[in-house]
Amino acid sequence: MHDIRAIRDNPEAYDRAWARRGLSAQTPAILALDGDLRGVQTALQAAQSRRNDASKLIGMAKRNGDVAEAERLMAEVDGLKADIAAQTEFEVRLTAQMRDLLAAIPNLPADDVPDGADEHDNVEVRRHGEPFKLDRVKDHVDLGVDLGLADFEAAARMSGARFTVLKGQLARLERAIGQFMLDFQTQEHGYTEVSPPLLVRDDAVFGTGQLPKFAEDLFHTTDGRWLIPTAEVSLTNLVREQITPEEELPLRLTALTPCFRSEAGASGKDTRGMIRQHQFWKVELVAITTPDDSEAEHERMVQNAEAILKRLELPFRTVALCTGDMGFSARKTFDLEVWLPSQDTYREISSISNCGDFQARRMDARCKKSGEKGTRFVHTLNGSGLAVGRTLVAVMENYQDERGRIAIPQALHPYMRGVTHIGGDA
Repeated sequence: MHDIRAIRDNPEAYDRAWARRGLSAQTPAILALDGDLRGVQTALQAAQSRRNDASKLIGMAKRNGDVAEAERLMAEVDGLKADIAAQTEFEVRLTAQMRDLLAAIPNLPADDVPDGADEHDNVEVRRHGEPFKLDRVKDHVDLGVDLGLADFEAAARMSGARFTVLKGQLARLERAIGQFMLDFQTQEHGYTEVSPPLLVRDDAVFGTGQLPKFAEDLFHTTDGRWLIPTAEVSLTNLVREQITPEEELPLRLTALTPCFRSEAGASGKDTRGMIRQHQFWKVELVAITTPDDSEAEHERMVQNAEAILKRLELPFRTVALCTGDMGFSARKTFDLEVWLPSQDTYREISSISNCGDFQARRMDARCKKSGEKGTRFVHTLNGSGLAVGRTLVAVMENYQDERGRIAIPQALHPYMRGVTHIGGDA
């Protein structure tokens, strides 16, 4: 959500920033609606003030025995009441229109975000590790099916496309990855583990920016709730409508949860295997900071997510997203892309974003320094630490051998109770 006062003060700056995201000028429509809204508010205040004055004069006229004047004033008050009711209804309607208009426009990109139209204009920041090479590489689908531990057909029979059934040691490996990530972020990086709701109300998904624009990407229940597309929704909304003492910031929160996405805009993309699913596990990282600290926190979160891939010894690269590829709520985003041998390329496994005060304004989440009267909107940050399913895919493909076995990364050995390989006679 955007600050209408800031838009009034510098509309050109807003239009320049939105133009970097490929939008036409937005402020003419915003300021026109703002003028109408301020006009009706001024008229409403004037009518209310005159009604109050006239009501006082009625008593004076009656005390003075001026019946005609009292009747005239009562008629005027009746007319003002009708006018006030109409103006109030108009104000409510215009306020809702302004809220909807501002809520549909994405966040402003940070000044140092590279300009570009789509993912082809993203900028690589760094790489870690050497891409895995094998003479004959199987993808994760063939590996799982050949081992008898992944059943895509059974999943399709019961649930349709974009679902997977994992069995035995492969199911255990998925669980191990999630537990390792959660333990690593809480024990090594100081995040507080949270077990949040998976079903949330409209206000929660509005607060993090999924509503109203991206409703088709979500699953909606019959009682008006939404299945979370990411634990970002639940974790970030923990501070909604709250004033958090600045001395308690930053809040660093993490959760391992299922996530649910309709993938409405992904027709024909990644239909094979586990890359793009309707249901998947993910470890989410969320930070709530003061405006002064969010940039440094963003860099820290990127390093926290990178540390998982380093510990798993998976080759990856870190990419700064351009203006045309960033998410709706983000002002700056880094993606981590892990190497997938079967595709001979890097694929996204984490997206870490600084949203500034964009989500906080939608949630009315503020902070306050001890001893000071004023409050400020907090800054919110979120990122995957990491997507469990895609990490499983990366482990399967990068740790396969010529015999079709999958070696278990050293970091996961404590979670696999002595199992060092999946498949073969190991």
